[in-house]
Amino acid sequence: MNKLIVVAAAFAFACAAPAFAADTKAANPQNQKMADCNAKAGDKKGDERKAFMKSCLSNKPATEAKAESKISICNKKTAGLKGEERKKAQSECMKAG
Repeated sequence: MNKLIVVAAAFAFACAAPAFAADTKAANPQNQKMADCNAKAGDKKGDERKAFMKSCLSNKPATEAKAESKISICNKKTAGLKGEERKKAQSECMKAG
């Protein structure tokens, strides 16, 4: 009788274990970042893909926030300009260090 209980418990645990494993993989932010970078890599192959993935995975969210703030700053600086004049000023602003 004890062997039957042990076997039943082992079977129940074996069936439930994959469900728990899937939850921990989905919750891992590094796995999500890898999936996002993989999707962005598209059809890149070889060294080009390797370099892209290295760059993508090493990027930190602060870098993206910095770029967004630079766009906001340039938008404010060129607010009164129109057409080609604004386009040129935006370009120069974005290139500035």
